[in-house]
Amino acid sequence: MAIYIFGYGSLMNSASRQLTGQTSAAVPSIIHGFRRSWGKIDDSYSLSPLVVARGDGLVNGVLLKVDQKELIEFDRRERGYHRVAVMTKQIESQLMIQDEDEVWVYIKNDAVPPCELSPIMQTYVDTVIAGCLEISEQFALQFVEHTIGWHHPLENDRHAPKYGNLAGVTTEHHSAIDRLVAPVITKL
Repeated sequence: MAIYIFGYGSLMNSASRQLTGQTSAAVPSIIHGFRRSWGKIDDSYSLSPLVVARGDGLVNGVLLKVDQKELIEFDRRERGYHRVAVMTKQIESQLMIQDEDEVWVYIKNDAVPPCELSPIMQTYVDTVIAGCLEISEQFALQFVEHTIGWHHPLENDRHAPKYGNLAGVTTEHHSAIDRLVAPVITKL
């Protein structure tokens, strides 16, 4: 039996992911029966990260094989979310998932929309999309198109990063990221 995490936000970024633990190589995948949006987790967060909840839709992300010890470290990183099993039939991937394998995704069903006090942070957006670009520009475009809530407040913190797991983002990424999100974000 293998254990997998489905990463749909900063866990798609290999450098950010390595700040927490070791995983297998990321395998691009899609889960059905979930939707991804921007949402405030709780009052301890100063930013609104990505959240996934059960619902009509699909979420692109990556499957990451982990061992039990690493899973505990990722549970710590994803505080405020709860880990739920994804059924094999909900997964679209080149990875051959067996019925006995465990596939987990971190969800938050009752997230509150971002606000001025807990906005979407540009450095979080940068980290996630830089991770998507590790796969392809088309994968990044799919991420943008299938994420709900881009109209909520966004703070450009590139000059003084506020996102704690910022990693794997270079200034060369900024123009590509800005171009990808331009259709959905009105102010950067």
